Amino acid sequence: MTPLHHREGLLTVGELRSAADTGSIHTVLLVLVDMQGRLQGKRCGARYFLEEVLEHGAEACNYLLAVDVEMNTVPGYPLTSWEQGYGDFELVPDLSTLRRVPWQPGTALVFADLRAGSSEPVSVSPRQILRRQRDRLAGRGWTALAGTELEFIVYTDSYEQAWRAGYRDLTPANQYNLDYSILGTSRVEPLLRAITSGMTGAGLYLESAKGECNLGQQEIAFRYDEALVTADNHALYKNGAKEIAAQQDCSLTFMAKVDEREGNSCHIHLSLRSVDSGAPVLADASGALSPTGEHFLAGQLAALREFALLFAPNINSYKRFAPGSFAPTAVAWGRDNRTCALRLVGRGPSLRVENRVPGGDVNPYLGLAGVIASGLHGIEAELPLEPPCPGNAYADPTLATVPTTLREALRLWESSTLARDCFGADVVAHYANMARVELAAFDAAVTDWEKRRGFERL
Repeated sequence: MTPLHHREGLLTVGELRSAADTGSIHTVLLVLVDMQGRLQGKRCGARYFLEEVLEHGAEACNYLLAVDVEMNTVPGYPLTSWEQGYGDFELVPDLSTLRRVPWQPGTALVFADLRAGSSEPVSVSPRQILRRQRDRLAGRGWTALAGTELEFIVYTDSYEQAWRAGYRDLTPANQYNLDYSILGTSRVEPLLRAITSGMTGAGLYLESAKGECNLGQQEIAFRYDEALVTADNHALYKNGAKEIAAQQDCSLTFMAKVDEREGNSCHIHLSLRSVDSGAPVLADASGALSPTGEHFLAGQLAALREFALLFAPNINSYKRFAPGSFAPTAVAWGRDNRTCALRLVGRGPSLRVENRVPGGDVNPYLGLAGVIASGLHGIEAELPLEPPCPGNAYADPTLATVPTTLREALRLWESSTLARDCFGADVVAHYANMARVELAAFDAAVTDWEKRRGFERL
């Protein structure tokens, strides 16, 4: 899982040891990625990490893959429960991910893989789910290169102020559409610069930052990399951006749909390369889509509805999908066509598929695993590719649609033979239960909308 380039901020164990000896690094964050794509873990003393964790790993309660977004223990997970005593996972550091965290003085970070008591990988952990799909590619002599484009909205309110306000009447950092605006984004340049500098110092390769359509909405793009590296960078960036915003007494959100305007997307770009030669797999010698590329794209179309839960994991996710919003509603592909769920962009070595379904709340490991698994399905079944959509996919009533609710996506996921074949019955059951937990919590809630409509008038 070596990055394409050794970059600033990445550390070897020897460099960490030297930094610990001089006192320039005193803390190592040992992190795992949970079902929601968040970083969880421990702050280890650097000396303890070097003397103990390197050789023996560390432990964390296995409920971290069996709780809801508010960290409540919930039933329905075979992995762990009160009856099983909520034991520990083993956290095994992946030393290729060791790096500095510039926005936290004296701190380094390393991602961990999870092992069960039998020392077997935890099959339902997001990192392992993506690893399994990478292994399937490796069996064909291929690797996946991926990039994720995360959008977020900045508010001048701190996270504490937003909490106390019930997340109502927050002040966006800009008051008008910022799409590509240099003037408008200059107002939040101190925050953007802190985020981009921090991520560069943590080993990410910055491409650009730009304004987006919603008030205070931004996108920071980082260079593509091997799929697991990209997922790790995504998770680190998302966590770090929030920490840096908090340091500047403001807040930002990656929610898929925070208001009635444009939502936060996370477009996933992915291409395949030969491990041996580096040659593109999706493109032929002329630079156009190869027969393998056609099957890969056809597989994504065929599996998109059944795999929607991997791309849109929350109730809020489905509120993005609206005609004319630049979030897709139609299961279709097009050449450089932003009205379609799948957009083919680039040429030759850069030819790639952009999946426009995920929002800013996607778990990048699950989203990338879904893209790879569905593409491999198309290749293995030699699925034919339908013609591209040449016009407005929003306006074509003959096209199948992206699921419109989490409930619909759950039904499709649970009934999918393909999902079981690609990911295993345990993974399907685990993430189906996650969706059921969220639906039950939402169904039990009384919303502000209901109170406004019914308190007096009903």
